[in-house]
Amino acid sequence: MLKKMILCAMLLFAVGSTFELSAQENITPSIVDQIVRKLGRGISNVAFGALEFPIVWHQVNFEEGGLAACTYGILRGVVAVLVREGVGIVEIVTFPFPLPGCSDMPNSPASGYGPIVEPEWIVTPAQNKYNFIYQNFDTLP
Repeated sequence: MLKKMILCAMLLFAVGSTFELSAQENITPSIVDQIVRKLGRGISNVAFGALEFPIVWHQVNFEEGGLAACTYGILRGVVAVLVREGVGIVEIVTFPFPLPGCSDMPNSPASGYGPIVEPEWIVTPAQNKYNFIYQNFDTLP
């Protein structure tokens, strides 16, 4: 219950901050978009960070075989989950502020709001095994 209340309070703060920032004259919409994207990315990382384990485990199994997947793949998957969850927490806490070294668009006012880890989102269309998240519309009847 406490986690839900904290998440709702953070979401309300984010929405309120976004409206306040967009009302100021010297802030461009691209900065507001990047701030909101950073918050969404952080929430996604915390909520779905555990998906890193099967993705990394499957990747190691595919690239290096079953024995590597049963040992190295499991350990690498656990580390990937911890990293993704930690990065999500950092992005949620620091979403209104640019971070050095996180530049999606160098020499832009929105520089510093880029992703800390790559890929930016946990499941990308390229990693979409068996059309699990994104449907492949080419195969639909």
